[in-house]
Order: sequence, then C-alpha cells, then structure tokens
Amino acid sequence: MPLKTLFLNPPSFENFDGGAGSRWPATREIESYWYPVWLAYPAGMLEGARLLDAPPHYVSAQQTIEIAKDYEFLVLFTSTPGFPGDIGLAKAIKAANPKIKIAFVGPHVSVLPEKSLRDCPVIDFVARKEFDYAVVDYAKGKPLEEILGISYLKDGKVVHNPDAPQIQDLDALPHVTDIYKRDLDVTRYNVPFLLNPYVSLYTTRGCPAQCTFCLWPQTLSGHPWRKRSTDDVAAEMSKVKQYWPEVKEFFFDDDTFNIQKARTIELCAKLRPLGLTWSCTSRVTTDYETLKAMKEAGCRLLIVGYESGDPQILKNIKKGATVERARQFTKDCHKLGLVIHGDFIMGLPGETHETINNTIRFAKELDVETIQVSVAHAYPGTELYDYAVKNGFMVGDNKMVDEGGHQLAHIQYPGLPADDILTAVHRFYDEYYFRPKAVFRILKKAAFDSNDRKRLYKEAKTFLKVRSMRNKLVKKHTDEAAAELVKA
Repeated sequence: MPLKTLFLNPPSFENFDGGAGSRWPATREIESYWYPVWLAYPAGMLEGARLLDAPPHYVSAQQTIEIAKDYEFLVLFTSTPGFPGDIGLAKAIKAANPKIKIAFVGPHVSVLPEKSLRDCPVIDFVARKEFDYAVVDYAKGKPLEEILGISYLKDGKVVHNPDAPQIQDLDALPHVTDIYKRDLDVTRYNVPFLLNPYVSLYTTRGCPAQCTFCLWPQTLSGHPWRKRSTDDVAAEMSKVKQYWPEVKEFFFDDDTFNIQKARTIELCAKLRPLGLTWSCTSRVTTDYETLKAMKEAGCRLLIVGYESGDPQILKNIKKGATVERARQFTKDCHKLGLVIHGDFIMGLPGETHETINNTIRFAKELDVETIQVSVAHAYPGTELYDYAVKNGFMVGDNKMVDEGGHQLAHIQYPGLPADDILTAVHRFYDEYYFRPKAVFRILKKAAFDSNDRKRLYKEAKTFLKVRSMRNKLVKKHTDEAAAELVKA
C-alpha cells in the first residue's frame, strides 16, 4: 500500500482562491472558486488518497490539522500570496502529526525551491513544475534521490534532482471529474460569469503564447502544448453528464483551449451529440469558422484575455494579438451569439494615464457582457517579474496582497504611482458598468431569473465593500505622502 496521502488546497484568507486551479491567486472582489485540477490528477493515482479543497468547503485551519492526523503524507499546493500562511499551517500539522511527510507543490516552490525549503524546514521536499508522478512515486516508496523534478535538503545542503520530462500522454492520467465526484461538493464552486453550479477541467496542458505576465506557462505547465485525444475528452464529458445532471455548465479551463483549429473542430463534432452547455478560454486570434463550430457544439461563453486596448502595451507584453484583431473577434462572437467575459489588466509595462484611458475606451467599444479588471502582478519566475525588478519598478515593500489577501498594486512606473493603478481598476469598473447599456443588460438578466437576482445582489454588495476598503487604503497612502512632504 502507498502512503496514505492527503492532497490539500489549504485554508487561507477568507474567500481566497489561492492555488491548484487559480491562475491569479487572490481574495476575489466577488467570492469565486476554481477547481483544484492539478491536485486531482495524482489524487486519482493513489489508493486511499483524499483531495481536500479547504476554501470553498469552509474547512478551517484547525479542522485541516485534525484531518491531517490520519495521513502519512501531505501534498500542499501553495501560492506566492499564500505561502507565509501555508508555512504556519505545515508547521502546525507536523506538530500534531510528527511522522507525516510533507511536500509543497505549485508555481511558487517551482521557482524558489531552495528559499522555500529554508523558509520552512518541516517540508521534506518540493516538487517542481508538473508534479503528478513525483508525488505518486514518493508515496509508493521511491527514494528521494531517484525521483526526478524534486528538491530537498540533505545535510543542510539543497539537492536539486534533474527536471522531470513533461508529461506527453495526457490520456494516461486519471479523469479529474472522478475525483471531484468522490471528494468534492460541486455546489460549493462559484464563478460569477459562469452558470451555477459549474464544473471545470482541462483538455490540454501548456501554452505556446509568450505573454510576459502569465504565471502558468512560465512556472508550471510550460509552453509546449500537449493535448488529450478528443475521444478521451468526449468519454469524460459523457460520464460527467450522468454524474451531475444538476450542473448547468462545464468549463474547459485550458490555457489555450482552441489554439489549434483542426483539433477544436474535431472535438466539437464529438461534443455536439452530448447536448452539453460548456464554456472555455479563448485567444482573439480564433477565426469565425472555429467559433461557429464551438457554438454549434454547445459553447456558451468565452473568457478572453484582451489585457489592454493600447497597441504598444500589447507588444510590450508579447501578447501576439492586435486591437484590430480583437475587434473582429468580438464582432464574430456577438454575431454567433457567444457571450464574452473580457479580462483586462492595469499596470502592465508601458502603462500611463493615457494608456489606461485608451483601454477603458476600448473596453466600452467592445461592449462585452462581463469584464474582470486586475492589477498587474509580477510573480517570481515570470518575465514581467524580471523586468520590474531590473528596472526598479517594484513598490518598496513588494506586497502583492493586503492582510485579507486582496490584490495590491506592487508595480509602479515614472509618472504612474501604484495607488493610481489601484484607483484605475475601480474607475474602469465604474465607467464600464454604469453605462445605460450595461445597466440595462444586468437588470434584464435579473428580471428573468430569481436565482440570478439573488446572486447579483450578493456580488454587488461584496464588490462595493472591497471597493470601499481599497479606496480607504489609497486615501491613507495619499495622506501619508502629503504628511511626509509637509515634514520635508
């Protein structure tokens, strides 16, 4: 028998969506949780294992410590914002269960393995990048020195074993939905722009795009694009339809779901007979024919990373797309009846007050159904991080999140202070959603669905609370700066 293993997405800040499935770890303005997809793969390979996703199931730190007493091996998915708290949790688990072995996985420890091990001596090893087989091999008794892709301390020195090869045969991995069915309550997961309840999974790994800010391809999944067979995906989707007849939407959370036209059209042909409603990520480079095949196969919504409406910023971040192409893509989607959730980022390299205004105007011109506006975060291991450090653009204390886990601007540029970037996020939301067209769209949606009405009311209250808190923070910083000037 392998070691009895607990795969843990740990409790952290309230409403913190921190790892194992979240590409942008933070406490959300509106409570949102992505599925712990990365932990589900190895959890399906070990007899007696359990996947514990603490945040959406409201499992406290103390409850987690009690649960971990029954296990021999803990695999904890950590994140850069959550790492300090995860260290404390790991120490408490080790104190309560001294014999337990502990591995940390995720982007943070992949990029900073030595620092992570020295910061938390109770960690037995960290698994770098794709960790599926590394943790399974350890649970099955393989010695540390023989496991590829891990780092550990030996006699006070850090040992970095050679990298593991990227997994090529994705069909050989378990279906994550089998593990969800066994260990998770799908009604606990919510993302505001997806139908509720929803279930998410991957059909590919990796992303060939070179976006400088993107965490996953640069730290965990890599740039080489690998795909499951369309037969394997269709077989899993046929199964989940039986598992959860109450689920309203399935989400393909791949980095670049539809990047290869032929494969997308082939998969859509196999999804069409299932009669599912599904959504996915998309780049604006997707053509009309592909979008049409997706719509006919049950696709409802696309998450689209527009990022900026300024042409030079798109070049600076190596987006591989233009504002002209984004306009045409959006027109194609609306012509087909596909809903778009547009992602934008404030504070990318080259940002100025003028480019912020350009992006807000561009977003209003596109007029997609919903948007998300994020603060640019430079995660260790990304090209954006190296750029910000090299040029001295990091804010002094380099805090990514506040005491509640909410995003803070930690990059600033000459003429554009961090607080101005934070303020721009709220101005963006205000200017976008308080237009008559946008207000009408929201009210129309609420009028026809009482569940949506309750959900929208709750989300609006939460967002306004966070907005108020951040505005107070900006005012505090402004007052402190003014006081310093007076002293000078």
